[in-house]
Amino acid sequence: MKNIFLLLIIPFCVTNCFAQDIVAKRNKLSDSVIEKFYVLKSDETIRQGPYKAYFRRKTVIAAGNYNNGKKTGIWSFADVSGKLVENFNYTTNNYIFEAPLDTGTDLHFLFDTPFVKTDFVTRPLKVGGSYYGFIPYLDIFQLPFETIDIETDYFNATVELLISPLGRLADYKVHLVAPYYEYDHTFNLDVNLFSEEDRTFQPATLNGKPILCRIIIKCFVTGKGGLDFY
Repeated sequence: MKNIFLLLIIPFCVTNCFAQDIVAKRNKLSDSVIEKFYVLKSDETIRQGPYKAYFRRKTVIAAGNYNNGKKTGIWSFADVSGKLVENFNYTTNNYIFEAPLDTGTDLHFLFDTPFVKTDFVTRPLKVGGSYYGFIPYLDIFQLPFETIDIETDYFNATVELLISPLGRLADYKVHLVAPYYEYDHTFNLDVNLFSEEDRTFQPATLNGKPILCRIIIKCFVTGKGGLDFY
């Protein structure tokens, strides 16, 4: 009886001790997305345990685990409707599943290398899928002027990412046009502002050979002067 009691109490102690070692956190990634995760109680800069990101607080668009601050194992990524778009294994560093690109997506691809219908072309891939994976490229931008007396709905915005044949973010631009305000400007940001993970892609290919590609993200200017997806 004593041994049975010990077997029952040990899992409880382990779980209770683990719970005491981590702290729940949440963070706003955009106006539409929040992330929930855990950090070590001893060092709140280190993420540990399960992670989820939610679109409008209810649809899970990213789920996975951290181990000592590093993403580990298989992570799943979905679109805003909750449909699975990508599985990526951080332990083996490879794509397990990638859904065909939705024709209604805000992402478009421009290839500098000409090709014909019989050629086999693949688009560049970003860990995180076609929605969650591109949030950092919108989140980083902020209008350099106040928007108090400006109607941001008049602005048309696109983000342009240049992806090299080596799978590196080579250039970052934001194009803003507002005919009503007679405004037309292109902003160039230093790609080194992004993390190593956000500068890394699987490059586009033409018949198996890596090629240069531009990713165009259609977005809108928020009331606070940031960018978000339509």
